[in-house]
Amino acid sequence: MTSARTRERLIGRLREQGVADERVLEIIRTTPRHLFIDEALAHQAYDDTALPIGHGQTISQPWVVARMTELLVARALPERVLEVGTGSGYQTAVLAGVARQIWSVERIRPLQELARRRLSELGLLPRVQLRHADGGLGWPDAAPFDGILAACARADIPDDLLAQLADGGRLVMPVGDGAAQWLTVVDRCGDEFQVQRLDPVRFVPFQRGVLR
Repeated sequence: MTSARTRERLIGRLREQGVADERVLEIIRTTPRHLFIDEALAHQAYDDTALPIGHGQTISQPWVVARMTELLVARALPERVLEVGTGSGYQTAVLAGVARQIWSVERIRPLQELARRRLSELGLLPRVQLRHADGGLGWPDAAPFDGILAACARADIPDDLLAQLADGGRLVMPVGDGAAQWLTVVDRCGDEFQVQRLDPVRFVPFQRGVLR
């Protein structure tokens, strides 16, 4: 179920759903999603669906990962990216294909530790740096970032994240409550922030604090 055929079928579906960036599609094709989920769910690894990863969290469906990554790199490939919500580490691995350095924050320690092992096995450390912390605070001592991607939804965009976005940088995250969430892009130009509301999505909620 992790054969080249299943991966190509997934890439075909993503193209049909509008993902057009060939760089992103190639990263999705070559990133082993089956390594980021429980072995019992491996047969679903290359289905375009979200899957549970424990602690009330999910690994995002491949379309969401591809779409958010495509949006993040649409203007330019970012050098420095902050990810809020490491989760399984799958989106982190995809981001590592388009950015030179990733800083990723996760509030649930067991998820962060498992993601660290997976990313280490793929040879992505130390280019990917991980922190167990409240994602809403970002990673201020590593800021500013050319790109920020948050894999959890809030009714608004945290000021701390906007402050850590470099001039000319782009933030991508779901914004909204409950069933009404939208992929949202924020571009910074000096002290001005240009906001675009795009695709309807469904993400786990943005939560504050940390869990051990």
